[in-house]
Amino acid sequence: MIAYRPVRKMGTTSTCTDAAIELVFRPKLLEFLQQYPDINIEFSMDYAFVDIVAERFDAGVRIGEAIEKDMVATRVGPDWRFCVVGSPDYFHRHLPPATPHDLRRHNCINMRMTTAGGNLKWEFREPTGREIAFRVAGQTTFSNSMLVLGAAIDGIGLGYVPYDLAKPDIEMGQLVEVLSEWSLECEGPYLYYPSRRLHSPAFAALVEAMRYHLPVS
Repeated sequence: MIAYRPVRKMGTTSTCTDAAIELVFRPKLLEFLQQYPDINIEFSMDYAFVDIVAERFDAGVRIGEAIEKDMVATRVGPDWRFCVVGSPDYFHRHLPPATPHDLRRHNCINMRMTTAGGNLKWEFREPTGREIAFRVAGQTTFSNSMLVLGAAIDGIGLGYVPYDLAKPDIEMGQLVEVLSEWSLECEGPYLYYPSRRLHSPAFAALVEAMRYHLPVS
């Protein structure tokens, strides 16, 4: 999740994952800060399900299915598709997996999930539509998506990350996506915050600036 906390001058604080910072906030942050030079923002990166009320954050970012019912949620990004990627050098040394079950023969790069009490499960959708999830094995485990992505680029093994995070490296030829026909989409990220708390004008401005508008069909 991502958490955001305002700081004085006028400010706000938030907790979130590195992927949320990179995909949700970074593309809009420069324009927002230039438009509101008196607003300071503090971001805290965490893969645990932080209690934003107890930790005194203004807000957090999670995918829709993980948000508590007593929170106000504002959509801040499109749906995420997760992908499996490896470097060209890795695939020179290893035959690409044809199905997710072939991953047991690969050196997979794990990501530690603090709240889950273990490593992130890799989730897929079978051609029949049935969803499957399992834990993978490998020599390395990291605590955030950007480190997993870097290790995959370095040829250490296969990584499992949001596609939009890996897309620039795929387009540059540093990474190759595999198992795309098995990839799983999940509901996109939301900025969430307590419904009972009074929020500052700085916070309201941030929410509006980060709001995602679904494409008109």
